[in-house]
Amino acid sequence: MDGIKLTFTNDSLKAIANKAIERTTGARGLRSILESILTEVMYDSPSNPTIKEVVINEETISGRSKPIIVHEEKAARPA
Repeated sequence: MDGIKLTFTNDSLKAIANKAIERTTGARGLRSILESILTEVMYDSPSNPTIKEVVINEETISGRSKPIIVHEEKAARPA
């Protein structure tokens, strides 16, 4: 809706599945896992028009790092 690409690495998908298996949860458990990871991004990204992509990797799922935020490159000013 905001024109921001959301990318999950293969490692992140495996980590999400493993976390859901550990919790013995179904679709609601997956939703809970994703919401806990994406809540901050969901609130911050609409107010920042420079964000063009959010990348979720295994480190994000395990809580070792935040999602990777990719910003648009600013056009160079003519001299």
